[in-house]
Amino acid sequence: MFRIILLGDSITQMSFCSPGGFGAHLADVYQRRADVFNRGYSGYNTNWILELLSTENNRDILFGGPSQGSMATEASSVCTISSDHITSSNPLPSGAVRLIVLFLGANDASCSVLNARQHVPLETYQKNLISIMQISKQHCPYAKFILVSPPPIHHEGRLQYQMSRYGPEGATGTLERTLQLSGQYAAAAQQVAKDMGIPAFLNLWSEMQDASPTSWHEYLSDGLHLSPSGNEFVGKRLVELIHLHHPELAVHPCSLTGLYGNSASQSDMIQHGPWHDEVVDPLNYSHLFQKKTDDSN
Repeated sequence: MFRIILLGDSITQMSFCSPGGFGAHLADVYQRRADVFNRGYSGYNTNWILELLSTENNRDILFGGPSQGSMATEASSVCTISSDHITSSNPLPSGAVRLIVLFLGANDASCSVLNARQHVPLETYQKNLISIMQISKQHCPYAKFILVSPPPIHHEGRLQYQMSRYGPEGATGTLERTLQLSGQYAAAAQQVAKDMGIPAFLNLWSEMQDASPTSWHEYLSDGLHLSPSGNEFVGKRLVELIHLHHPELAVHPCSLTGLYGNSASQSDMIQHGPWHDEVVDPLNYSHLFQKKTDDSN
């Protein structure tokens, strides 16, 4: 089956374990059509993700296998991500990565004084995002991208988290992450998406605040990481962006049940194995399993 890669920090790492996590939501949407790989690394910034990408072994682990052959040009300071060039005479290889969701910046946007260990300067952050996408495209030439900005920071939620984790004596009462800083990095990510021709950009910083101006903090569990409602918000928006900008990757649920994994769901991405209700004759079904129901041919 095809592959979808979620590449990010702890917000991504937790996207399968949190109730209604956005990673789990995508896995549900793409059941039997694409495998969703969680490549979230708690605490990582873009510098450290680039270190992971610097070795062949780590690249293979990140993207689920050896390079599928480069269709990208040599890396430059700014490089536009091109289309797939997929035709009937040039089919996709088995297990091709079709989508990469890049969700980084929450740690980069830490205060340079209070959290120098994770902080990455704004311009370096932008250059790192470009390099990460260039390397990813070279390794996964058939992949499309969704770039996600860091979320907004709720100051009161972060201070309450300090108190709950470190107690009155350990809590500093100062903020190593702020709404203003995360907003600057969100704007920087948006500029990168524009420069690189990435139409599917999710400005989580602004969209969460716009969606619930007086209660957007409920999207966050500790002022930073996503709550169940925040995960639901991100999951829905990612699916909407796929439908809008990459319709060839969209899955339409069954109109009656809302399920993504039955014969009434629709997608250009072929499912693996025949749907059970296609097996009508209990004695004559082998031919159904021999037709192309995956991307292996």
